[in-house]
Amino acid sequence: MGVGVGIINGVFGAGGGMLAVPILKKIGLEQKAAHANAVAVILPITIISAILYLVKGTVTLGDSFAFIPTGLLGSCIATFLLPKFSNKLLSKIFALFMIYAGTRLLAR
Repeated sequence: MGVGVGIINGVFGAGGGMLAVPILKKIGLEQKAAHANAVAVILPITIISAILYLVKGTVTLGDSFAFIPTGLLGSCIATFLLPKFSNKLLSKIFALFMIYAGTRLLAR
């Protein structure tokens, strides 16, 4: 399952969390713990993917700098917001995001 999460995240640049959260819930974690653990799992996977893409010359750091500060700010905000959501609301938001992401991918 971990290989699948890594492949999805590495190929699509994201999405590993969409696979990791249901897997973590299936093994017994509650909703918030599954989301938090998915982020912890995705971080090293994303770092390795980024390094490999940089080494191969597929991406440049300059292209990424516009997103790094705001992404860090967003993740800090989300870390404080997550405990405030009920598991039911978090589950619905996650489902809506998955539907939105899937629809966008299919529309391309």
